[in-house]
Amino acid sequence: MAVKPIRLFGDPVLRTAAEPVKDFDKELRQLVKDLTDTMIDAPGAGLAAPQLGVGLRVFTYYVDDRLGHVVNPTLDLSDERETDDEGCLSLPGLAFPTPRAVRAVAKGFNMHGEPITLEGTHLLARCVQHETDHLDGIIFIDRMDPEQRKAAMKAIREAEWFGDPAPVVKESPHRTFGKAL
Repeated sequence: MAVKPIRLFGDPVLRTAAEPVKDFDKELRQLVKDLTDTMIDAPGAGLAAPQLGVGLRVFTYYVDDRLGHVVNPTLDLSDERETDDEGCLSLPGLAFPTPRAVRAVAKGFNMHGEPITLEGTHLLARCVQHETDHLDGIIFIDRMDPEQRKAAMKAIREAEWFGDPAPVVKESPHRTFGKAL
């Protein structure tokens, strides 16, 4: 099992847009395994690579007994909207009403570079939108109206984990040749 520390709100990596995956290699497969193991251990419905400090466009999901991942997702969203409570592993213990599209279709690739399409409604659609937002440097509270966001920020500042230092990430002594892994 490869459970990694999850980056918390305030860590700059969560506000940085992730780079598209170009190499569908062993390192990507390990990243998907780390994301999956960490998400299930947390437990969570989804986890994006930036939440582990990796700036690549990859996320995992586990909703309604459907376990999977999407690399380099693009979304097609329905016009119909719903507001429901949403939480985030990077904001532990907190949930806020957040508007999202009812239906989402994500197109991308699996870890082997094969094209995939993931369609879902309600919770799965919410998860796909939430995780794709992470890949764009967006946190779900950004989707709330200003008054709700202000209340959410107050709750975040009062959370016992707020202000904790970011986990120490050791630098590889080996050259990565510009790869994020």
